[in-house]
Amino acid sequence: MSQSAATTHPGVAIRRATAREHAAIGELCVAAYAGMSAPDQAGYAAHLRNAAARDLEAELWVAVTADEAHSEELLGTVTVCPEGSPWREIARGDEYEFRMLAVAPAAQGRGVGEALVRHVLDRAREAGSSRVVLSTLAEMSAAHRLYERLGFRRAPERDWSPREGIDLVAYLLDLTP
Repeated sequence: MSQSAATTHPGVAIRRATAREHAAIGELCVAAYAGMSAPDQAGYAAHLRNAAARDLEAELWVAVTADEAHSEELLGTVTVCPEGSPWREIARGDEYEFRMLAVAPAAQGRGVGEALVRHVLDRAREAGSSRVVLSTLAEMSAAHRLYERLGFRRAPERDWSPREGIDLVAYLLDLTP
């Protein structure tokens, strides 16, 4: 699959983001992460809004409605952090990492997050990666349930804190048998 190829799941199409979508993607991320605990909420919101940097320095993917009869609606997004990307946090060697999985509040509970994660897993397998890793806030229990349902397991040895007051827990999924 090429860098810009689209993957379709029932009712959802997944493709690379376009520059004209950056502002909407940033706002979607801020809305999806609203209410999380962070000592520097305003600073993290600015980080979430910076979709243009993620698109430039990583791979920014979006989930949109797959209904060709209507204009596309932005449903969710995920940032894939290939080797060498400054957005990579905990991946080692040939591991695949993703960050900032976000689903628009109005689209939550419709399988959008799962479609995005399955897309990441397909890309990781295609790249020949041995595993997929990610960090998440301990309070993001809905995301944890999704990851665990898809086969991810907690990796407490990789838990970390990017700064005081923000504790991240790690998950990983082995892709090799």
